[in-house]
Amino acid sequence: MLIRKLFKFENAHIVRGCSTRRCSHSIHGHSYKVELILHADALDNGQMVYDFGLLKGDARELIDAFDHSVAMWREDDPGYLASIRRHSERWVSIPVSPSAEQFSRLIFRLVDAVLDNTRMNNGESGVSLYSVIVHETETGYAQCFREDVQNPRMGLIDLHHIEFSPAITAQWSDANLFERLKSRAA
Repeated sequence: MLIRKLFKFENAHIVRGCSTRRCSHSIHGHSYKVELILHADALDNGQMVYDFGLLKGDARELIDAFDHSVAMWREDDPGYLASIRRHSERWVSIPVSPSAEQFSRLIFRLVDAVLDNTRMNNGESGVSLYSVIVHETETGYAQCFREDVQNPRMGLIDLHHIEFSPAITAQWSDANLFERLKSRAA
């Protein structure tokens, strides 16, 4: 069985190397919608795949970290990266270009790490992240599956190569959230 949880955030970025000059040479933003689709072959003690309330913790905080922030590809021009860090309080440095396709892979990797580190204590059995859909516009989205995250031809997403600005981490209920996930990452 599949269940879906929707999240939203506003984000700015530049997508270097894309075909459209506006997108590859100018900071621009989108109103993103992110769909997490979870799968299980059995229901828990509440006769659910997974309690949606559990996604309001670490998963929500990591996705919300992108809200009103600038997503920066860590391989971008050093001057640009330094300028964003200097002029924006909220930024996230990521190991891939911030396209919708890569956002879907990145969010899959983050939420998958959260699920891997969540203690299941209500009879949940085999709950897994099935896919992530990132709507960049009303008419376009990218959908990611586990094999996409693990495909090195699409770029490696190592949690140790993601950095959240201090202004973002200061708002988390657990300031060590990301450090905790990274320490347990394979």
